[in-house]
Amino acid sequence: MTVVTASVTTHAVRRTRRRLTSLLVGTALATSTLAVTTLTGGATAAAPAPRAASTAAAAAQGAPKPCPTQTAHPWCDRSLSPDQRAQKFLRAMTVDEEITLVGGDSFGAAPHTGATYALPRLGLRPVYFSDGPVGPRQGEATAMPIPMALAATWDARLARTHGREIADEAKAKGNDVVFAPTVNLMRTPQGGRTYEAYGEDTFLTGRTAIGWIRGAQSTGVIANVKHYLANNQEGQNGVPPLSSGNGGRQVVDVQATERTLREVYLPQFEAAVKQAHVGTIMCAYNRINGDYACENHHTLQEILEKQWGFKGIVLADYGASKDTVGNLNNGLDFIPNQGQADQSYRPELIQAALASGQVTRATLDGHVLRILRTLFAYGVFDRRGYVNDDGQIAVRAHQRTARRTESRAITLLKNQGVLPLKKGVRKIAVIGPYADRFITGGGSGTVTARRVVTALEGIRTRAGKRVKVTYADGSDQAAAAALAKAADVAVLVVGDVQTEGQDKDCLGLNCPSDTANSEAVLVLQGSSCAQESCPLNGTDQDGLISAVAAVQKKTVVVLETGGPVLTPWRKDVAAVVEAWYPGQEGGTAIARMLFGDTDPGGRLPVTFPRTADQPQTAGDPRRYPGVAETVEYSEGILAGYKWYDAQHFTPAWAFGAGKSYTKFRYGALHVHAARGANRVATATMTVRNVGRRAGVAVPQLYLSKPSTAALEQAPRQLAGFTSVRLRRDQAARITFPLNNRSFATWAGTGAHAGWKVLPGCYRLAAGRSSRALPSHAVIGRGAGCGSADLRLGRRGSLVDPLPAAARAVLLR
Repeated sequence: MTVVTASVTTHAVRRTRRRLTSLLVGTALATSTLAVTTLTGGATAAAPAPRAASTAAAAAQGAPKPCPTQTAHPWCDRSLSPDQRAQKFLRAMTVDEEITLVGGDSFGAAPHTGATYALPRLGLRPVYFSDGPVGPRQGEATAMPIPMALAATWDARLARTHGREIADEAKAKGNDVVFAPTVNLMRTPQGGRTYEAYGEDTFLTGRTAIGWIRGAQSTGVIANVKHYLANNQEGQNGVPPLSSGNGGRQVVDVQATERTLREVYLPQFEAAVKQAHVGTIMCAYNRINGDYACENHHTLQEILEKQWGFKGIVLADYGASKDTVGNLNNGLDFIPNQGQADQSYRPELIQAALASGQVTRATLDGHVLRILRTLFAYGVFDRRGYVNDDGQIAVRAHQRTARRTESRAITLLKNQGVLPLKKGVRKIAVIGPYADRFITGGGSGTVTARRVVTALEGIRTRAGKRVKVTYADGSDQAAAAALAKAADVAVLVVGDVQTEGQDKDCLGLNCPSDTANSEAVLVLQGSSCAQESCPLNGTDQDGLISAVAAVQKKTVVVLETGGPVLTPWRKDVAAVVEAWYPGQEGGTAIARMLFGDTDPGGRLPVTFPRTADQPQTAGDPRRYPGVAETVEYSEGILAGYKWYDAQHFTPAWAFGAGKSYTKFRYGALHVHAARGANRVATATMTVRNVGRRAGVAVPQLYLSKPSTAALEQAPRQLAGFTSVRLRRDQAARITFPLNNRSFATWAGTGAHAGWKVLPGCYRLAAGRSSRALPSHAVIGRGAGCGSADLRLGRRGSLVDPLPAAARAVLLR
């Protein structure tokens, strides 16, 4: 999916959005047609002529159920298993029908993102697909806070609600599958799709994804976890034309050790398969250790299919399939947009591959069986198609969820007594290019919001008539500073622009890429402002903050970013708030937090660097963006905060950090042996609110594994978390389950490689962030740990990648 413009909306352009939806979709199709299709690695296939009138386009949604009689259609017998039903259906198919099923109907999919062809002879209707991670990209929708904001809540229950309501809207728009969630880790803060995923940590991403997928699939819509695997950068130019030196996602070859993949980049996908039972997986554009992700035998067939037992559909990202034979023989089941961005599953190419013997009929049968089995297993075949009718959407309820999610996501990073705003405040200066704009990331995460409450609107509404709210966009720094000086407090709203297909070219707020992306959006959306007067075009946001802070001690900076940015002015301002891309209700949530109506419940799912040379990808082009189409993951397992810890770097703000309007006391950590499914031990502690008001605590558990000379370990890694709202003087008992995989390391080579619990001391630490861990305990596994609080053997199941979610029980 390659719409490569972020959504930046002002009042002036909101009226034009419906008219421009088709333009944006057209841009996506136009910019995604770079896939080179070959049959055997030889000649390039010619562009296909459009197929005859699409059965998908012609088929009416809400049609009769596909099973009039079991005599004519024996696969309609629901007493049979999905595998048995798929086998019966397959036996009735012709080879041409099989070929038709593995290539999607891109020409007849509109207004959906993609569709399958129907097989009316056999009673199979079209199956419809929709983006996306923030909301359906199909007409107007509820624009939820971005996935990064959801991760900042550290709340798997809220993730379930987020997934359920996005899928519910996709369902109301007639879709069977939603292309979400994105679980690629933030490896570089410059990543163009950082906003679209859940941060830098495997455990937090995995637990959030489990909740999201379970919520989405509870609606009867199938989730699609993406992008498998190691799709962690867009490159400095990720859309055509590409060059070999800029790390473009379409060509880059990720070189990573098996241990790095197993411990850092695979577990969240494994959790989606084994623990959330996701129905579909999207393979990525990039290569992994030489082979493209959509024809990578090791990752698709050895790991995903054989080791994890995945029986769902593997489908290609738009433009990610390259070679007919390679794709078919190595695990790619389906191409959603056959005929536009992807052409490798054109009927004549598959027929030629079968005729030449390069692909067997049994291989084709296997792909068709996986598609059919999924449709039976998830109930798609046995029900009528969902009707495309927005009237089915509980709009107000979804707006409340968007507002509640953002309230829980807002992360207070610094506060020198200015927040919450005091009752005596009578003049508030709201300043900045993002104060009266709605922004969400570009690409498949773009959403046309039903309505928008900007930060300026939210503050004005909450402030009421007794507080004078003035506004400047910041394009004139002197005027903005004068406005701030005359006020009781200044609220600066600044941000960045992230978009699919283009990484940021710096870590600050003044990146040239931000300006370029903003200009493209404003042109597409019909902005009436001149180039030199558009506030996003070249505003020196860092300079603006410094100018305002120089004359107003009570300066609050609200960041609306998709991920971490540099904050060179952080010592000069009174408060720093990370609001992320806050969704359509963001202005209300931001205002309520500033005035103290809600406690800032967010904690960082990423590390904010102090300087540009701190992140793991900084300073070495081989690590990022890559050299000669190759990027080396030479940092190994030291991803995100683990890198900072190992290098003894002090970040601006640590992973897991975030302040509350109240105070919490963390008690001693106790460990106990446990029996039962997916657990070998538990760690417990008590958290008490010792402040003056209610607030949200986010207790976090970290584990340190024993290192050896041959096997380096991260200083610590997240092993459990939860979030709990506590009233004044209220306490909660927190229980963190631990399973064998919590302690395991990928070790060995060849046939002897696998998950192993090594002997030694495993040190646990708990607290409020990765750098604030006052409570400690030690578990010994096997021999060699004389100081253990608990001793356990080394045996046990290593199947489930993540333990059960942590629990908080309120105490009287």
